[in-house]
Amino acid sequence: MPIISPVPVNPLLDGRQSERAMLVRRGVQRLLLEMSITSLPELCLPNGRRSDLLAMTRKGEIWIIEIKSSVEDFRVDRKWPEYRDYCDRFFFATHPQVPAEIFPEECGFILSDGYGAEMLREAPEHRLPPATRKSLMLRIARAGAARLTAAEMAGVSIPALDDED
Repeated sequence: MPIISPVPVNPLLDGRQSERAMLVRRGVQRLLLEMSITSLPELCLPNGRRSDLLAMTRKGEIWIIEIKSSVEDFRVDRKWPEYRDYCDRFFFATHPQVPAEIFPEECGFILSDGYGAEMLREAPEHRLPPATRKSLMLRIARAGAARLTAAEMAGVSIPALDDED
């Protein structure tokens, strides 16, 4: 009789993203780590949308990074303005085969090759209201803790966060 695990083989991946999107995400996450910014992929927002990558700076600023793996991916997805109510800054991220000029100027822009990334355009700041920020911080903390628990139960080694604050 086979043993059935209550958690997936790797609880940090959910299988919804294309291989190309995962490469973009990896490069962006490496950039964010270099900037001492933590990130949480695939976080469900209060409006039901799911952010591709939600990041939090040391100052508590919340960024959402929407990953686009192709021109068609960008053209068919018109829900991105709905993310702005849940972040201080909004970015698009893609890879070199997608032309940068298709992305709106009023959004930040990150170019990723899978091994690293570069922020080519800063995102303008639009500060969250305090009640929204508190609600999001709780959502981020709960999701992060749940994922950490699932990863540990699956035997994934997770290093401790070295917080310098």
